Amino acid sequence: MRIFLAFVLGFGLAIPAGADTSVKQLVSKEKRALGSIPAEQLDALMQRPTSAGPISYSRNWIAAQPKATGGAQWACLTEALYFEARGESVKGQFAVAEVILNRVDSQLFPNSVCSVIKQGTGRKYACQFTYTCDGHKEVIREKAAYERVSKVARLMLDGAPRALTKGATYYHTKAVRPSWSRKFYRTATIGVHHFYRRHTRLSQN
Repeated sequence: MRIFLAFVLGFGLAIPAGADTSVKQLVSKEKRALGSIPAEQLDALMQRPTSAGPISYSRNWIAAQPKATGGAQWACLTEALYFEARGESVKGQFAVAEVILNRVDSQLFPNSVCSVIKQGTGRKYACQFTYTCDGHKEVIREKAAYERVSKVARLMLDGAPRALTKGATYYHTKAVRPSWSRKFYRTATIGVHHFYRRHTRLSQN
């Protein structure tokens, strides 16, 4: 709905004078909500599929992509991929990026990449991504790995398909089994990570 209204508002479609008040109110609320979305995220929502062509989840393909740059949201996603998944395959890195962006799109989580990643940081047992609360300073030591994940981040923000994790908004390594994992539906296992989403509840009449 939000993406559709972003499209409509982006092209300046006027609301007819005789439109139902509830419709006007809905559009007004959505317009205010869109105004609160960071520009880079809104641009990403409006992007056509990435111009890089079909994604190939290989290091050789990633190496052939142009050097990646971007703003704050790109920097946050790149950092998260570096500290959470730099040792994973390229496919595994794309999968972790999917989870973060799926959270951005979910009403259950904050609405920007940086806010999703930093959610709960500073509160005991509340951080969502381990590296943000493990007590260690975040230092980039593996430049090649950082450059690789920066390209993954750029591609994902530019609209690369999220086809690996089937809408997952959670993941954990195979080395642990958090209690919440028993409550959710496992959508995929890629590398050392299991991916999950909440069960969909059908409304009852």
